[in-house]
Amino acid sequence: MSFFEKQFRLRDNGTNVRTEFVAGLTTFFTMAYIIFVNPSILGQTGMPKGGVYVATILAAVIGTLVMGLFANVPYAQAPGMGLNAFFTYTVCFALGYDWRQALAMVFICGIINIVITITQVRKSIIKAIPESLQLAISGGIGLFIAYIGFKDAGFLKFTSEAKPGAPLIILGEKADSATVIAGGANVVPAFVNFTSPYAQLALIGLIITVVLMLLKVKGAMLIGILSSTVIGIPMHVTSLSLETPYKVSDITQTAFALDFAGLFSDPKKIAVVIVTILAFSLSDTFDTIGTFIGTGRKSGIFDDKDEAELFAGQGFKSKMDKALFADATATSIGALLGTSNTTTYVESASGIGVGGRTGLTSVFTAIFFAICLVFAPFAGIIPGAATAPALIIVGVLMMSSFAKIKWEEFDEALPAFFATVVMPFSYSISNGIAAGFIFYIAVKICKGRPKEVHPIMYVVTGLFIVNFIVGAVMKL
Repeated sequence: MSFFEKQFRLRDNGTNVRTEFVAGLTTFFTMAYIIFVNPSILGQTGMPKGGVYVATILAAVIGTLVMGLFANVPYAQAPGMGLNAFFTYTVCFALGYDWRQALAMVFICGIINIVITITQVRKSIIKAIPESLQLAISGGIGLFIAYIGFKDAGFLKFTSEAKPGAPLIILGEKADSATVIAGGANVVPAFVNFTSPYAQLALIGLIITVVLMLLKVKGAMLIGILSSTVIGIPMHVTSLSLETPYKVSDITQTAFALDFAGLFSDPKKIAVVIVTILAFSLSDTFDTIGTFIGTGRKSGIFDDKDEAELFAGQGFKSKMDKALFADATATSIGALLGTSNTTTYVESASGIGVGGRTGLTSVFTAIFFAICLVFAPFAGIIPGAATAPALIIVGVLMMSSFAKIKWEEFDEALPAFFATVVMPFSYSISNGIAAGFIFYIAVKICKGRPKEVHPIMYVVTGLFIVNFIVGAVMKL
């Protein structure tokens, strides 16, 4: 028996080393953008971008290796988009905390996630979610992933007009010159006219991938990514620049820079600190649970046997148990290195879509991230236009979950609908889950059946509502 077979039980999971390699490479390409985006976002707080760059890669490598070797599931971890924006624009800008104090919050959030995982709270939350909402979460994530694909492909343009009597409100500008709008703004998405070489390349890649999928060619998504990258060279979309301003030693700029003393120095702000940490934890927890439910159940990674083991008793008996623990530990590790919350990436669905079924997929993904420590342009060569089609196709594959929802029954359709559409509309998995929970409980109360709702659902929904209220108050 080979090492790979003994460690990852490839044959039992219906896969092989080649398939896992292709899956790992596909997952890496679809999420490698975080290496460059995370320093850009966190750097606005005053954090040294070089340190954030190295911390981002190390957090991805360590978190993904733990996921692969401990849990034996094909999920990759890295600092999460949305969570890094919350770190920068809310914690540091709106609330005025120093980035070192914000890192301390992230570390505490990770400890909380570890505690609620060890004490079985996370698995209890999963058990409390009704099947209809689990199916909606799965399909909603597919829609969310497809939307990310359309946006990353450059297929969409957004025009904004103020509603009558409500002038356009400009909240500010990000470092990349993207204007943040709100208030009475009427933002309308539409297709671009495809005159941009970037959008043209993405369209070519989508056509190639679709044709290969229809012909049932193995590794269709990876072939689509690589062929699009090559085609993008003469189109001047693929950059062959091999320069990077960062080096491995930059990690000393951010590692172990957490400021706990400063965070709790003002007794008047303790309540704000606690609420902010809970907001971090809530978003992180439900992004992860949503990803596991949405992709793991449909693909068979978390099958009926694993689900039975999950709820059978204490300890880490199931793959889901181990995966939740691996995710929980990654956040604190990332904070120690110098980055915002590290979480399980929904883009892992691209690797699962090409056949990844075990932790070997994660190990290969981690190896490719590690290569970027000494050869960063390896990730930068692949343009977003080449990876976007893979995300769109993954969205198509995940739509099948909707078929099992009883849409003709309004009681079931209402919360399922809101869980589904809020994810892409708000660009957040946890917001979609929150909307589904709120409408599910509202339906049960209106129908006079509040006892049919699991008590944990009431608690979690209450936390979601408090989080929304606090978030609104903070922005006043």
